[in-house]
Amino acid sequence: MATGVRHASVAGHKPCQTVAKATSPRRLKIVREFEAGVSPSCAGRMVISGRMADVCAELDRMAQREAAVQSA
Repeated sequence: MATGVRHASVAGHKPCQTVAKATSPRRLKIVREFEAGVSPSCAGRMVISGRMADVCAELDRMAQREAAVQSA
């Protein structure tokens, strides 16, 4: 387990709550792979790397965008 990182659980169920001290610039890398013959609406395979808090925040943003698209 990384030093200085503490995971917090909140009763209101806020996903991916992480408290950490930033020791380096925040870098988030997202790589998407699309396969031939697969619909463009399919997300394909994804690799998301970076600090856990940044990855969780990006996943939350992706889920919000998906919910907004489905409700429209």
